[in-house]
Amino acid sequence: MKLSATVHGSTFTFAHLKDALNRASEPKSGDRGAGLAAESTRQRVAAKRVLADLELSTFYEQPSVPYETDEITRLVIDDLDARAYRRIQGWTVGGLREWLLDRRTSSDDIAQISPGLTPEMVSAVCKLMSTLDLVTAGRKMRVVRRCNNTIGLEGRISSRLQPNHPTDNVAGILAAAKEGLSYGNGDAVLGINPSTESVENTAAILHAVKDLMRQHRIPAQVCVLAHVTVQMEAIRRFHAPVDLCFQSLAGTEKANRNFGISVQLIDEAYDLVKREGSAQGPHVMYFETGQGTALSANAHYGTDQTTMEARAYGFARRYTPFIVNTVVGFIGPEYLQDGKQITRAGLEDHFMGKLSGVSMGCDACYTNHADADQDDQENLEMLLASAGCNYLMGIPLGDDVMLNYQTTSFHDNAAVRELYGLRPAPEFEAWLERVGLWRNGKLTERAGDPTVFDTPWSLRGERRS
Repeated sequence: MKLSATVHGSTFTFAHLKDALNRASEPKSGDRGAGLAAESTRQRVAAKRVLADLELSTFYEQPSVPYETDEITRLVIDDLDARAYRRIQGWTVGGLREWLLDRRTSSDDIAQISPGLTPEMVSAVCKLMSTLDLVTAGRKMRVVRRCNNTIGLEGRISSRLQPNHPTDNVAGILAAAKEGLSYGNGDAVLGINPSTESVENTAAILHAVKDLMRQHRIPAQVCVLAHVTVQMEAIRRFHAPVDLCFQSLAGTEKANRNFGISVQLIDEAYDLVKREGSAQGPHVMYFETGQGTALSANAHYGTDQTTMEARAYGFARRYTPFIVNTVVGFIGPEYLQDGKQITRAGLEDHFMGKLSGVSMGCDACYTNHADADQDDQENLEMLLASAGCNYLMGIPLGDDVMLNYQTTSFHDNAAVRELYGLRPAPEFEAWLERVGLWRNGKLTERAGDPTVFDTPWSLRGERRS
């Protein structure tokens, strides 16, 4: 099927649907390097015009990776909600965009059609959105999830406290965790990237951080971001307290093999953590993604980065995860060259994740060899807060000493909450108030005070909850 459109007197023809989908993407260095990007602004606009007039059923019928050769495509198609799909199959991509932006369309309305959208549909409508469109539609969509606390509620923004240590020193991890907690960070998760991915090390960190949380009755989640098989073994051998089970995901079976995972393995992990994990609520999975993942593994099947990312969300939503995080600038300039491309990708990912029904956060970050700086990162953080992002990252001074990249700090998150009038997760906010760190919707002068953790909850003379 050849598709064509005329822009300012020039006619552009696209060999097939995926060609039009690729060329409609906003500029990304990874797409350009793979030969998938539009060759001119006119060609990009022509591709967008082609997409706008296509019915959504076209994308269902022509997935970017064939059903017969890819288990992620099979998962998406087999799990699709038939009733929701029937409702929207005759809509055009342009019509879907207008409906999403219509002030009469509510979050509940969007949630009803979300299970009927394939990743290719989500990617196509994303490509028609401007920055303001992505913020407006993203803010409208609320995805609420419950683990040990509740994330995604209106008027709230959470953070992942990331107390990494270059040698996995437990005392150092706990010191950074206490500092972050004292600035109101950590209600999404206390998530530690281990420098050594052994079962013993993973279990030791989990037990130490969970002990801190129990001593002070902190209503949050703990996770060590080791490979999923390591976390599973830590549960089996050491009864490790896994509130959230983590794994990086990608949008194709081949790319996921590069991570050492499959749908069957994640199904097994999900079942194990539901049975033997330490979470109080029903949502127990934590996934990370990022544009360029499939391309970097040469597992993208000639498909652009945005569409591959949408497919990762199609995989993730099978498990109704508590949180999904796009580590948007971490992959480097080979895939997202500069601050503008990182910003666009972060807003796209947040929008696509939410439209897919996923509880979406973003690591507004960059590596030191990208053409980006702290101003770019802070701009993206503010845009994400405006867009209703479920959570951001919180790292001491915004500088990860173990992973060597730049992201949002404890202080950044506190400033964003105060600037936008946003609050933490309700259970976490109540804890902050009880220990004197939060009052009248903002941090108190005790923020950053390490003596908050000198006395365990059991010795405070307060009634236990």
